[in-house]
Amino acid sequence: MSASSARSNILKKIKTALEQPTPLPFSDSQGSESLFQPLQEDLMVEFAEQFTILQGKFDYCLSEGELLSHLQNLCLQQQWTKLYCEDEKLRALFPSVQWNNDIKTCEAAITTCELLVARTGSIILSSSLNQRIPSVYAPVHICVAYASQLVYDIKDALDYIGQKYQDNFPSLITLATGPSRTADIEKTLVVGVHGPKEVYCFLVESE
Repeated sequence: MSASSARSNILKKIKTALEQPTPLPFSDSQGSESLFQPLQEDLMVEFAEQFTILQGKFDYCLSEGELLSHLQNLCLQQQWTKLYCEDEKLRALFPSVQWNNDIKTCEAAITTCELLVARTGSIILSSSLNQRIPSVYAPVHICVAYASQLVYDIKDALDYIGQKYQDNFPSLITLATGPSRTADIEKTLVVGVHGPKEVYCFLVESE
């Protein structure tokens, strides 16, 4: 059999398969229900547990005033003097911080986020809030979020973002689940290969 006739046979089989698709094994399921067990913990507790399991560093703040105090203490402990932030509202929350406007030389970057996913301990970031570069290029990523931004599952997050942006959906949606890591190098886990070595989440109870 020539190569051309073999190719024709393959294409014919594909066409036939597409015309007569295999029925779904569970026709009553439309994929609208969660595959995971119902949440047993409070959303905040669940997120904190999952986030720290993945080597994230979690800090709870009752107010924005407490947030400022906790961040200042962290900067003193780590001896950070070069912080990067593109969000004007966040900058206004920290009037005493001397901001570094060069992402290449900063020691840590601060961002907001779209949402926090409790089930996976993930931070949802988007290009619409200018979170693409700071969350990847800085050696340390600090996320400031509020209790009202907590959702249970990734599906809940995507539904919310779809409703929020509708026809202006962000060009990039990122799930940051702890520091970047890879085990491709001789099956040894290495942290911070293609992103931040440390990720902090400051969760504020109310704005």
